[in-house]
Amino acid sequence: MENTKSTHNRRSFLKSSALAGGGLMLSFSWLSSAKAAEKMQELNLPEQWSELTGYIKITPDNIVKILCPNPEFGQNVMTSLPMIIAEELDVDWKDVVVEMGPHDNVKLGPQFTGGSNSVRMYWKPLREAGAAARQMLRQAAAETWSVPVEEVTTKAGVLYHPDTMKTGKYGEFAEKAATVPVPKEMTLKEPADFSIVRHSKKNVEGMKVVTGQPLFGLDYRADGMLIAMIQHPPAFGMKLKSFDASQTLKMPGIRDVFRLKLYEDGFEQGGFDTRTFNDMLVVVGNTTWEVMTARKKLTAQWEPAGDTTDIMMGRGEKREVVVPGGLESTSTQLAKMQEYANEPAQELRRDGDPETAFKNAAQVIERTYNAPFLAHNCMEPMNFFADVTAEKAVVAGPLQAPGWAEPTLSKLLNLPADKIDIHMTRMGGGFGRRAYTQYLYEAALISKKVKAPVKLIYSREDDMTYGIYRPMYTATYRAALDADKKLIAFHVKGGGIPEHPVHANRFPAGAVDNYLAEGWAIPSNITIGAFRAPRSNFNAAAEQSFLDEVAEAMGKDPIDLRLELLERAKKNPVGENNDYDADRYAGVLKLVREKSGWGGADQGKYSRGVAAYFCHNSYAAHVVDVVTREGVPYVERVTSAVDCGVVVNPDAATNMVQGAVVDGIGNAFYGQLTHKDGAAEQSNFDKYRLIRHREAPKTIDVHFVQNDIDPTGLGEPPFPPVFAAVANALYKNMGKRFYNQPFQPDIEKQI
Repeated sequence: MENTKSTHNRRSFLKSSALAGGGLMLSFSWLSSAKAAEKMQELNLPEQWSELTGYIKITPDNIVKILCPNPEFGQNVMTSLPMIIAEELDVDWKDVVVEMGPHDNVKLGPQFTGGSNSVRMYWKPLREAGAAARQMLRQAAAETWSVPVEEVTTKAGVLYHPDTMKTGKYGEFAEKAATVPVPKEMTLKEPADFSIVRHSKKNVEGMKVVTGQPLFGLDYRADGMLIAMIQHPPAFGMKLKSFDASQTLKMPGIRDVFRLKLYEDGFEQGGFDTRTFNDMLVVVGNTTWEVMTARKKLTAQWEPAGDTTDIMMGRGEKREVVVPGGLESTSTQLAKMQEYANEPAQELRRDGDPETAFKNAAQVIERTYNAPFLAHNCMEPMNFFADVTAEKAVVAGPLQAPGWAEPTLSKLLNLPADKIDIHMTRMGGGFGRRAYTQYLYEAALISKKVKAPVKLIYSREDDMTYGIYRPMYTATYRAALDADKKLIAFHVKGGGIPEHPVHANRFPAGAVDNYLAEGWAIPSNITIGAFRAPRSNFNAAAEQSFLDEVAEAMGKDPIDLRLELLERAKKNPVGENNDYDADRYAGVLKLVREKSGWGGADQGKYSRGVAAYFCHNSYAAHVVDVVTREGVPYVERVTSAVDCGVVVNPDAATNMVQGAVVDGIGNAFYGQLTHKDGAAEQSNFDKYRLIRHREAPKTIDVHFVQNDIDPTGLGEPPFPPVFAAVANALYKNMGKRFYNQPFQPDIEKQI
């Protein structure tokens, strides 16, 4: 058993109260632990968000209601987070009812879903909350039965006193428990004693999803609701000059057409307030089809936007960011990136004397890797409902970071936060895109303008061409070998538009005596945002592909080389700022080697590639097996190994890894968004290629390292190494290395 003390700050960690009609309601700090508080600081959250509360409700009929604070977009937090509470509360899972909580930045905090942080951040606070509630129920029973509390036990929502044979359900003591002081110390279960956590539970919303119940933003309805759509400029670097809506206004069901500005000059933007176009040309009408049809009748004139200046707030500082004008094209962007790659860059880390090591090397291996912009392409396009009056605002829709959106919305509407009611719907995909909620702000301003409830809808074309993409990246890797084929130096120089991708302290930093990491960036008016495992999704692809070539040049098995480097990082590390745990990193490589039968009979049956990576505090490795069907390479099966600490809900975790694998394969083969004169050349799935059912692996075999480490994140870590594992397998299949994403154009040239 683990004894723990709750942390008290300005508000107490736990507070209890009686429910109307009897029962117990327990509110608790979601971020009571010091580590969680540190994490909140890393996320640059306001101080008042360091104390968050959620609720456990126990009714007299023994139903336990748990309010889930985090938005759900398929990662299953609405099941896994309540499971953590239920485990320490010691209830029967069948008696648990889960509800999505509304936004409440005092009780539930920012409710941020992203960065693979949901379970990691809330693991200890939720366990403490469940344990505290259980302790209070035991105390209530002990007082009722006049027995020592130490003699009262629990199981599956029932209290027991073995000596007197007295028993009672939680609901019978809930009202009395509400009067018991909240314990300052509590005992947490040992992981070996878990009966809910580590045992698969069905998605609490699964039946609603498969039966088509209205859960998503696009399902939201309200009396008198109008539909709005925005005509954005046709290219990045342009703005609205003038428009003629006379024909549009003649169309059936159209209420209004007008021009609206999102941010006024000098507006101070928060960290997730990215927007591409500031001027909105808005069409409002009765139905989606009427508005879509009428929008096509607009006549608009556009002009160059020129350089613009944004005022950004972040990490307690205010800074001006100049957004360059101009109409950018992929061809010129690639040429400019090549120029920058040959110029001096910012030094990010240096160990030893890499220049001398490369100069004296017997062999130098140098390769350059490139990746395009990627669109998030959530299955559900951006949308939001808003009903704004002079006194209050009610908004509802899919978003990942309501706590960050609220302050901006408050400023835009000139309403205090307590007059804004944010309802979070289930999201049809997120991947980082819905952390940037300009579409929420647009909906609210449109509602305010037309004085009516409005749902703003982006078409697929609007969504795909708006921006907030995965950045465009390039990186050159160099490795120096001595006469004995030993790795003596390693150099990575990465850049991108508009940010570089390099994580300077990631593997193989710390495993090579002479190491250099550099980065550079080119400003752009094409907006970017977090995309599943930001930067890591490119770094892993390039680094792990390169290590495969290095292993080949050294005459080593690719897994053996990685394990040798990790052993060096463990026993005699270079530098002090290495991000990763060498043991855990090696653990996933050993597990995937075992489970895939690496080096065994299947080695000749398949073209096999391996890759491993660390990000978001977790470790993942994949072995990808490629076969040729009708002259075309396909990924036939994948074996995955993941170390994310304690796995709360194994089936859901397996599904998440499998989804990351399919997503990674699809983006590696096909993902690409290009531009010509500022305009996106792909605007729908006829040109933006996604993986198809017949191209998905027939088998994805997922294995988790078994340990008792606190959970360390899962949504993103399995995604990045997929790219390189595919590239390395394709090399074995086709005899050709792949340096440019997506791989499909180069595959087609060869077949």
